[in-house]
Amino acid sequence: MPFQPMLGGMVATQSDVEPTPFRDLDVTRSDSSLRRFLHGLPGVDQVGAEQRAAALGTRSIKTSAKAFALDLAISMVDLTTLEGQDTPGKVRTLAAKAMRPDPSDATCPATAAVCVYPDMVATAKEALGSSGVKVAAVATAFPSGRAAMDIKLADTRDAVEAGADEIDMVIDRGAFLAGRYLEIYEEIAQVREACRRENGESAHLKVILETGELQTYDNVRRASWLGMLAGGHFIKTSTGKVQPAATLPVTLIMLEAVRDFREATGTMIGVKPAGGIRTAKDAIKFLVTVNEVAGPDWLDPDWFRFGASTLLNDLLMQRMKMKTGRYSGPDYVTVD
Repeated sequence: MPFQPMLGGMVATQSDVEPTPFRDLDVTRSDSSLRRFLHGLPGVDQVGAEQRAAALGTRSIKTSAKAFALDLAISMVDLTTLEGQDTPGKVRTLAAKAMRPDPSDATCPATAAVCVYPDMVATAKEALGSSGVKVAAVATAFPSGRAAMDIKLADTRDAVEAGADEIDMVIDRGAFLAGRYLEIYEEIAQVREACRRENGESAHLKVILETGELQTYDNVRRASWLGMLAGGHFIKTSTGKVQPAATLPVTLIMLEAVRDFREATGTMIGVKPAGGIRTAKDAIKFLVTVNEVAGPDWLDPDWFRFGASTLLNDLLMQRMKMKTGRYSGPDYVTVD
């Protein structure tokens, strides 16, 4: 099915261009039309995708490039705490770590964001102040997404009103697997509208696909396109609560989707793998994949994030190893 271009040129930052819903595509707004479009996307070669991801994962990089990659990865982390036992004190501690990951080294970059439940947004916002570190909030009945739409929208509005800069929503995977694509589209579009503030500004919307429940790589590609067509600023692999979470082949497929979407529409969409990325070595594999699949434009916190709670510690220890020539003990970094 042909595209009708939605925007003319490339975009440089998240604030320049808002993702545009698919009303400008040559399809009607119906389940049948969306089905024809999504099932008309090229199928994923499972063996090929896994082999390419494995090959990219073996790439070695020079020492100078590794130092750059470690700092870049730190700047892309959404430092996350999403537990029932979260307290204001824990969130403040996490915010302090996000702003100054290595208190002994002022050259260490801050993380991109702190990700919390909606009831902790105000605490995180106050703690982060004018640091530039964003506050991301999970919403829409995270992690299951099993709630009535009015509850999901209220969840989102509460987080936005409390000051969230970014909303990480979950799609209804049951509806997606049942082929109710228009329902998912409308859900994303309504949540995006709920992200708008009274002053006209909008929190950025990350659409969590929960790829571990989507069953096939073809479904990952379809869900990625659906999230972009409906207006998501980012597409995100996982909640971190379901395994498998952020695998390299799945992320590769999502990177192909955002690359192809920009080529077709001129609109650039971000990607966020989340869950299971724990080591600097793994993070560098993802950055190599970003560069090789989507391109260097995505090597920026505006366009690529890591959703993680423990990754930052290993990045910091590897960074110190490069500076001092030795590994620090586990007490070098704070325990999240």
